[in-house]
Amino acid sequence: MDLKVVCALAITLLIALSTLAEGIAPPTKCQCKLVPRERTNCGYPGISAVECKKIGCCFNASVPGVPWCYNPRAKKVKKVCPNEPYTRINCGHPGIKARECQKKGCCFRAHPAGVPWCFYHRVMEEAC
Repeated sequence: MDLKVVCALAITLLIALSTLAEGIAPPTKCQCKLVPRERTNCGYPGISAVECKKIGCCFNASVPGVPWCYNPRAKKVKKVCPNEPYTRINCGHPGIKARECQKKGCCFRAHPAGVPWCFYHRVMEEAC
């Protein structure tokens, strides 16, 4: 391959990778609340706070001798059955029984008419 083609491919790859990295959601304050001994390294020596957060990690340089750029705690989520009937997403079939719906792992409410009675949970993030 020609050197110009290789350079053009390399630049395209770098742009694509940087676009992917920018799409990482930063961790919440709750996810970064870890006692220093629980921190696991997420960066490289000398990483800046900006670079650390850009790759989806937490940064706290206040405690010496532990990783400053570290992996966030996993988000805690819970399943809830939505209250608004018109936002329900169908999980069953017409005439499904409550037991069959719940076996599928879905919510069941046999009211009101005209909306799904067997419907999917919503996943919500729990507070700290």
